[in-house]
Amino acid sequence: MPRVVALAGGVGGSKLAHGLAAVLAPAALTVVVNTADDAEFHGLLVCPDHDTVCYTLAGLADREQGWGLAGETWSAAAMLARLGEPSWFRLGDRDLAVHVHRTRLLREGARPTEVALGIQRALGVATPILPMADEPVRTRVRTPAGWLDFQDYFVRLQQAPDVLEVAFAGVEAARPTPEVAAAFAAAEAIVVCPSNPFVSIGPILAVPGIRDLVAAARARGVRVAAVSPLVGGRALKGPADRMAVSLGEEASAIGIARHYAGLIDALLVDDADAALAPAIAALGIEPVVGPIVMGDDASRAALAAAAVAAASAAAS
Repeated sequence: MPRVVALAGGVGGSKLAHGLAAVLAPAALTVVVNTADDAEFHGLLVCPDHDTVCYTLAGLADREQGWGLAGETWSAAAMLARLGEPSWFRLGDRDLAVHVHRTRLLREGARPTEVALGIQRALGVATPILPMADEPVRTRVRTPAGWLDFQDYFVRLQQAPDVLEVAFAGVEAARPTPEVAAAFAAAEAIVVCPSNPFVSIGPILAVPGIRDLVAAARARGVRVAAVSPLVGGRALKGPADRMAVSLGEEASAIGIARHYAGLIDALLVDDADAALAPAIAALGIEPVVGPIVMGDDASRAALAAAAVAAASAAAS
């Protein structure tokens, strides 16, 4: 199997990363994750996308809700609420321990990538999960009521407001880490996971230098395959479909193809969207039609194998 770099964020990204880890050797896969969802709660740095992928690959994730840890307890959250602390972003007890550990190391001067890799090793994850950058980047969304920090919109307001604009504060100062650059330089296939293209994949691609790394890989014959996060025009989880509409894009596999045009070579779409294949092909993107809903481990692995096949140089 080729050496694969996967771009991921959120639940859809973690599911496909899990499938990729099942079909690839650990040394053949690197996952680059969005860090613009990161936020501080109770004085601790929380990294939702990294931790969701990490817990999933470690076999520790709560599979029903898609995030957090299975069998989690909530004693600390209950006490924090009793003390009058904000309780809309709840941290489970074991999850809280990870954030305490991460924040201490960062305050002592450790590099975020080194901290992330250390957490992965401690949890038994062999696949590198790399933050997109070491510099802090924060997603903000403009709603009819004004600008909001991403977690305010996503968790506190339950994604209810329309998103009229997305911005990534601090991204101009961010750069790909040496580990990210090395992963792209060694890549033989690149997979864009079925993550929200605007607020999960978008921040990764907004880091100055990331698109250049993708372009350099494509110039030497590496293909990029994306998996549509929409099936029949609907997001299976999260607000990607509604966000597409409010941002002036089409909530469909065609809209996803247009959004990624110039970046990807193939787009995996569900059987439900087979009729859209000719329009996708007309954009210069190879449509790959098949089941893309990941309901269990077998379907995760099957989709991962299809994505790798579509992205491998041999497929060109």
